[in-house]
Amino acid sequence: MRKLTYFIHTTADGFVQGPEGEFDWPVMGPELSDYSFDLDEQNDITLYGRVTWEMMASFWPDAEKDSDHPHVRRYAPVWRAARKMVISRTAEPGEWAEKVVGDDLEAEIRELKEQPGKGLLLMGGARAAASLARHGLLDEVRVCVHPVVLGGGTSLFPGLDGRLNLRLIETRTFDEGVVMHRYELIR
Repeated sequence: MRKLTYFIHTTADGFVQGPEGEFDWPVMGPELSDYSFDLDEQNDITLYGRVTWEMMASFWPDAEKDSDHPHVRRYAPVWRAARKMVISRTAEPGEWAEKVVGDDLEAEIRELKEQPGKGLLLMGGARAAASLARHGLLDEVRVCVHPVVLGGGTSLFPGLDGRLNLRLIETRTFDEGVVMHRYELIR
């Protein structure tokens, strides 16, 4: 069965975006960039929550025109070629996503997990992660903690109404002071 991994950037005070939706604070140094490419190689479907999807779909199709950052230039063609699905009840897949998963999230994700292939990667999508966790569908959480404090915003699992027990299986420090914590969910 495929593993579903939640990969997310967060601030030192635990927010995945600022109070006004700001996401201008993550720093992709060369080491973290290489790590993200290694993670992409382990997965063959990338899932996004609606808010993250809208942000990604507005930037990555023509990212090289807007940025000369080495990570952006390297990742844009990978993003365009990847299989992408959106977790949402309201979004349309548009040109860049294969489908929208949302009518019966639990059944659709279970079906994806049972198909042959590499892993499933949820990029961002804190609300989607909370829903997947509620249904017991997340297997692993990889949190990249950036050295910035926002003082408010969206938490790592907004709206989660229960406890998640995690077991730390890896910690790694990257350039720019980013620390990745890798956890498996204890069922």
